[in-house]
Amino acid sequence: MDKVFRIRKGADIELKGKAKNQLVADNRPELFALKPIDFFGLVPKLSCKEGGKVKQGECVFFDKYRPDIVFVAPVNGVIKKVVRGEKRKMLEIIIEKSDEIEKIKHNISQDDLMNEDAIKKLFLKAGIWPYIKQRPYGIVANPDIKPRDIFISMFDSAPLAPDFEFILRSDKEKINLALKTLKFLTDGDLYLSFSKNSKLVDLIDNKENYKINYFNGPHPAGLHGVQINKIKPINKGEIVWTLNATDLPIIGGFLETGIYNPERIVALAGSEVSEPAYFKTIAGADLTQFLKSKLNDDKEFRVISGNVLTGTNISQSRFLSFFDNLVTVIPEGNKYELFGWVLPGFDKLSLSNTFMSKLFPRKKFAPDTNLHGGKRAYVVTGQYESVCPIDVYPQLLIKAILAEDIDKMEQMGIYEIIDEDFALCEFACTSKMDVQEIVRTGLNLMMKEMS
Repeated sequence: MDKVFRIRKGADIELKGKAKNQLVADNRPELFALKPIDFFGLVPKLSCKEGGKVKQGECVFFDKYRPDIVFVAPVNGVIKKVVRGEKRKMLEIIIEKSDEIEKIKHNISQDDLMNEDAIKKLFLKAGIWPYIKQRPYGIVANPDIKPRDIFISMFDSAPLAPDFEFILRSDKEKINLALKTLKFLTDGDLYLSFSKNSKLVDLIDNKENYKINYFNGPHPAGLHGVQINKIKPINKGEIVWTLNATDLPIIGGFLETGIYNPERIVALAGSEVSEPAYFKTIAGADLTQFLKSKLNDDKEFRVISGNVLTGTNISQSRFLSFFDNLVTVIPEGNKYELFGWVLPGFDKLSLSNTFMSKLFPRKKFAPDTNLHGGKRAYVVTGQYESVCPIDVYPQLLIKAILAEDIDKMEQMGIYEIIDEDFALCEFACTSKMDVQEIVRTGLNLMMKEMS
């Protein structure tokens, strides 16, 4: 029987610039990028050199310690540049698209789609595997470990989140083919989580093969961490896999054609966008030219691949990240505000009762990136608990991570969370701690110690 989970803790952050349900011109640039920094827990190793040609679907880099996990080119072209950071850390592999159409095609039989080992080999060879994430740690899944269950969130509750019903409305066959195939990869259950009253559930065939649940409440109701915690929490030693619903058409399209085609519909939203709407593009696409005519010119702004809570700043290098189906543009907060804390704050977004804006719960805001003050002493306030519906003690867990206390981190629930689950805690934090960065540091430490 389907269950409805009511999420009471959390907060819906109302921002201006929600994308309208309409498609504008496609974004088909000349440059694309694969970014190893989109994937946690791997050491990238190039399989090609600058100036070398690659076909669409051909391996560009792989994980040094798990070489069967490959990351392939989204388009055919030439490796124009490999961008590196400190200590030669690989940040981007930029590909210049060529006019020639060269795609790697994989032979897929019906027998392959019903065999676990054959499915894994196909996904690994074709570059589909990185779409599957593993909990604990939120890393690319280990193909050698069979998961207890697979969880797929069929909605997004983040600020200015795209409408999955609009994005997925015409991909019913691809979605069902992907779900049917993924079910063979676990001996447990495949859980599908929908928002209450979602029409997406009507796209799912053979519903009896899956565990369907509904979630009602504020953000972070749409996050895998919340859904796993409420449905079937992770215990020490257990592994579960997660996928994004908007990646299912890419997987299903590959299973239909044998060709890797990471095309996706992306929402362009935010207060600095002149006409927020959706556009079709390819993962890793350069957004520079596309955004020129879409943004307001009177302010400095920040371009974020993803949402304002967990997204990546791509203002300098505007390549869409691998998993994202949202691009958010907000004002840059580079102005000093004298005695801002004494002002009534009718236009200031806050989760506390500090400003008068709290009197207008349905008001939409256009906040900038200003922190409104510096970092302060880390004090116990209870703010984290009010916005974290996961059954952990968030502030005690953060303190355990800062102390690098492995035993305490385990006791406090480190296996149940990843950095995105604490994004609202970071937003609400009076001490202005980089909570998500701290959580990721703790997860990296656990992976190192528990290898």
